[in-house]
Amino acid sequence: MPSLSRRTFLQRTGLALGSTFYFSRAGFAQSPNDKLNIGFIGTANQARFSLNNLNHQNIVALCDIDDNLLAKASHDFPGAKTYNDFRQLIDQKGIDAIVVATPDHTHAVATVAALRTGRHVYCEKPLTHTLSECRAVQVAAAKARKATQIGTQIHAGDNYRRVVELVQTGAVGAIKEVHVWASALYGGRTRPADTPAVPAGLHYDLWIGPVEYRPYHPDYLPFVWRNWWAFGGGTLADFGCHYMDLPHWALGLSAPIAAEAEGPGRDPECPPVWMIVRYEYANPKGGAPLKLTWYQGGKQPDSLPAEIAEKWKSGVLFVGEKGEILSDYNKHILLPQEKFVDFKRPDPFIPKSIGHHKEWIRACKTGEPTTCNFAYSGTLTEAALLGNVAFRTGQRLQWDSKQLRATNTREADQFIQHHYRQGWKL
Repeated sequence: MPSLSRRTFLQRTGLALGSTFYFSRAGFAQSPNDKLNIGFIGTANQARFSLNNLNHQNIVALCDIDDNLLAKASHDFPGAKTYNDFRQLIDQKGIDAIVVATPDHTHAVATVAALRTGRHVYCEKPLTHTLSECRAVQVAAAKARKATQIGTQIHAGDNYRRVVELVQTGAVGAIKEVHVWASALYGGRTRPADTPAVPAGLHYDLWIGPVEYRPYHPDYLPFVWRNWWAFGGGTLADFGCHYMDLPHWALGLSAPIAAEAEGPGRDPECPPVWMIVRYEYANPKGGAPLKLTWYQGGKQPDSLPAEIAEKWKSGVLFVGEKGEILSDYNKHILLPQEKFVDFKRPDPFIPKSIGHHKEWIRACKTGEPTTCNFAYSGTLTEAALLGNVAFRTGQRLQWDSKQLRATNTREADQFIQHHYRQGWKL
């Protein structure tokens, strides 16, 4: 990285080669019948989804940079203390666990701060905004030894479980390649030049948080922040952790070993509307690398029959030696369908989830591991973020996950390392 030596970077992120991410039951002695005291950083949209799923616990603290949204949440949870600055929420005594449901660019600073104060953490996906932050969060989680979970709630559904069982029992033979696509459209915008007044009740400087300051504009928030590299990562950062979760789980994948991407012109401000990323992974079963291709913005695999492509606007396709498995969040089919008319499915062997949020609550109370803890979801996030880095560099990246760098180019360094404005740090 231009301003940091490798040694300094490794020291700052707490990374050491051979680090082991583990989960311990030490410190988990709460009765399963006791309620957790939970603080929420973020109160609307996805945060509200988690609030609704965790309202059977004690919601004791709420934080939002929008006074109007904070007031609505406070009305529903009148016993909770309220804050605009999440750092003040973290300072509140008596909080057992914290939910981080902010835009991507503040995930890491909030998550690491919560972990370092001994709280269990649930964080929305992607786990972080940059690759260096992702590793720092994993290291902090390993040191904290608390219950962690990323917000990939589709993982808890029955559909993904049945697909994983099909893949792992060889229903379509050895998997040769995987194709993953999402139809969402982000990016393709021009940075606004006008500087309208900040709306009353909006604490914009706190919303900007750790990243370089830029004047307020409604094109940045709420939600539309995903259209900008400064705050999010477009379609891949939004949906990659959901759809790529399935092949990572089914095939036991770790971080990619290579990535290259194509798409429309590279804009320093916005992610591309459409993009194709070609990943390579070390095959857990040995042999040639396993290929996974990501598509976004309406792009799909060329091999997909037109009638199927029309019905499956987003999906995951496992290409095996004996056939294919096509899945989305809620359904899946075996292809060609006529070949599998009499196919006998394996008996289910992956237990039914008690619910994604409930898994985290149980883990907080008992120490039982979650299915999407930060060790697992950190690697998943790393893959998604690496695809964006490959696109922004315009080069094929040979990826060394342990060293957290592209070994064949230094052009990627600028997109790997987080850079915070004065007053903010991990």
